[in-house]
Amino acid sequence: MKYLITGANRGLGLEFTRQLIARGDQVIAACRNPDKADELTQLADSSEHLEAVHALDITDPDSVAALAKSLENDNVDVLINNAGRLSRGGSPNDFDFDEIQGDFAINAIGTLRVIEAAMPALRRGKGKKIVNISSKMGSIGDNSGGGSYAYRMSKAALNIATRSLAIDLRPEGFIAFVVHPGWVQTDMGGPNGLITPETSISNLIERIDKADMNDSGQFIEWNGNRIPW
Repeated sequence: MKYLITGANRGLGLEFTRQLIARGDQVIAACRNPDKADELTQLADSSEHLEAVHALDITDPDSVAALAKSLENDNVDVLINNAGRLSRGGSPNDFDFDEIQGDFAINAIGTLRVIEAAMPALRRGKGKKIVNISSKMGSIGDNSGGGSYAYRMSKAALNIATRSLAIDLRPEGFIAFVVHPGWVQTDMGGPNGLITPETSISNLIERIDKADMNDSGQFIEWNGNRIPW
């Protein structure tokens, strides 16, 4: 199987890359600054299963177009949209609209840019799976804490977009779903996270491997539980 992973230079994206190439899958990795992605570069130097590392800013149409160009003669079985940003967005007394727009640009709109760019390669692939990394913080039903307007709103937007993708692409055999990786000990999740990247990603890979049409359009936790919208 061949995977395309965004945000592959650190955290969950890097762990996805590590585990997938370790089991013999082919990976195309993308991140904003490959020149600064030392761990990813080391993986590329040591494994033939990491096919390429692309510079990709998912908020930049020209950068995404360059990715599409690089894939025009390639195939991709699974797209993992991992690139993301976490901002708070202020409070009802003082919203930070720059933060809110920034999270939307990456977490929602940027992800759609990547999906559009990768669609021809995904159509040529056999897996036909689109996996968008979301968060419980994007669940309306699970929101009991309030706050975090930027992140919550952008992930909720990603969730509804994925549900539409699952419906629109179902006739072609595509499986599209969102996953919550858990509160993970990464730069984004912080040191107080409840699980390690290794645990989160090994479970998510199992979810992706087993995903079928019953999972398409669903909101799935790293441990397999369904999350309310």
